[in-house]
Amino acid sequence: MSKIQTFLRRMDMGSLRRMQRNIDTVHRESGKAKAAIFCDMVNCMLFKGFGHLDYLTFGFVYNKGAKRDTFMTMNDNIALVQQLNDRAYYHVFNNKLDFNKTFTPFLGRTYIDLHDGFDAFAAFVGKNPVFFAKRAESFGGEGVKKVTVATGTDLQTLYASLIDDNFTLAEEAIRQHPEMNKLCDRSVNTIRIVTVVADDGTPRHVYSLVRVGSGKNDVDNISSGGMYTLLDENGRINFPMFCDKTVSYYDKHPQNGFVFKGFQIPYYKEAVDLCLKAALVEPHMRYIGWDVAITPDGPALVEGNNLPGYDMCQNHRFHADGMGMKPAFAAALKNSDK
Repeated sequence: MSKIQTFLRRMDMGSLRRMQRNIDTVHRESGKAKAAIFCDMVNCMLFKGFGHLDYLTFGFVYNKGAKRDTFMTMNDNIALVQQLNDRAYYHVFNNKLDFNKTFTPFLGRTYIDLHDGFDAFAAFVGKNPVFFAKRAESFGGEGVKKVTVATGTDLQTLYASLIDDNFTLAEEAIRQHPEMNKLCDRSVNTIRIVTVVADDGTPRHVYSLVRVGSGKNDVDNISSGGMYTLLDENGRINFPMFCDKTVSYYDKHPQNGFVFKGFQIPYYKEAVDLCLKAALVEPHMRYIGWDVAITPDGPALVEGNNLPGYDMCQNHRFHADGMGMKPAFAAALKNSDK
């Protein structure tokens, strides 16, 4: 199938509407003619492998020529995963229960396998009347439910309903650091820390993002309307937040008005160090995006992702030089003696 046929096959009505929305946004921001943006966008999609949202967020209306070659595409990201991660071990990260069992020392909270039985569940609830129930294999904030057990609740009925709904994991609720609550106090606002392990076994930190909840639900996931921005090397926010849902940048939180620029992530160095140690636990998985919560006592792993996103870290508002992340990954993967 030709590239043009593939392009046309992928362009359903929903995609066309989103593409038109993105063209309108680029036109509004840059003043460039919509026809020129459309032609350049299609060229990037056909011959470079960038989607229309990539075109917008990567700032390709401004970043042209050789600079575009420094940006990772979705296919580049998948190829890197295939190079560094062994599919036989994906379950360690795709299954939340397997993840917790593998990385228990890094979690900073208690949990139980709901299949351990009602007695174990009742004992857990006795200590954790507020907890999160999770399905073992779920993504993007789906399959996660906050449970508050009121006095007099029939625990047998609650337990049976969780099992019937395929919830297999119950976790102690994370206590978020008071500083992180300033960003959004309804959700745990996690840090996405991406690491790779070079061929010589050296773990390296590539980049970090902070994700902030919309304030309308209990999760910070981008697919649920959350926002994100890149952190500098010291864990400070220097850039606006971006929301995929609204295709908009925010200097302050739209719900609580908190001004983002200048905010310092507590325990940031400790969070990076935690992930570098965790990166060595499963040597068959060398490219991971770690989601880290910041508690009053320090960082705690929430989960790990064996297919980290390639797009959020390359948003052009976060890079004054107009460069993508390919050079950063290449540098991180170099062996120590090279």
